[in-house]
Amino acid sequence: MKIENAKAQMRKGVLEYCILSVLSRGDAYASDIINEMKEARIIVVEGTLYPLLTRLKNAGLLSYRWEESTQGPPRKYYELTDRGQEFLQELDTSWKELVDSVHFIHSKNNNHEESSDH
Repeated sequence: MKIENAKAQMRKGVLEYCILSVLSRGDAYASDIINEMKEARIIVVEGTLYPLLTRLKNAGLLSYRWEESTQGPPRKYYELTDRGQEFLQELDTSWKELVDSVHFIHSKNNNHEESSDH
């Protein structure tokens, strides 16, 4: 198994969570979401983002509105719905539990390495 494939699968698993987290701070245009993901080194392209946004919208977690732009055609701005906010809170809890579990398992590896060094 190649490391790049494993890393891509890990990122894919948290993309929806990250998108909801970005939108929890306020409405955003798709390119704003992409830029924030790139800043966080979770690379996402439009071809990946739009299907995710559509799926989240169809699930009732997001809504959108069109806004006129001075620099071209109207822009679609996404926002969390109340249901999306509740869903994100559940994901926050699940994420913290997952991080704690992984840290617990990983720390046992580190403790085992330290004890075998002596």
